[in-house]
Amino acid sequence: MSQISFDDFMAVDIRVGQITRAEPFPEARKPAFKLWVDFGEAIGERKSSAQITSHYTPEKLIGKRVVGVVNFPPRQIGPVMSEVLVLGVPDEAGEVVLLTPDKDVPLGGRMF
Repeated sequence: MSQISFDDFMAVDIRVGQITRAEPFPEARKPAFKLWVDFGEAIGERKSSAQITSHYTPEKLIGKRVVGVVNFPPRQIGPVMSEVLVLGVPDEAGEVVLLTPDKDVPLGGRMF
């Protein structure tokens, strides 16, 4: 793996958001949900798509704090324009587990 500089790292804007809405995304090629994530007043609400159906249901996602990259350009995923990359890591079976702060932190807080 190649090394990056601290400036390279700081160019990636990773913020804390809260899922306000989650719906099934039947048009996706792989099972996924459509998510709406509130990143606070300065950034606002952003849409995303996430392949997280193994560990989560739409009902359990509402109110969950997550971290996401907010400065990637929007990307069309089927009929959804994804505006944020919600971050997760694979479990032993390769299924995505969301990255979440372990304390209550303000929406829009930047990771550094």
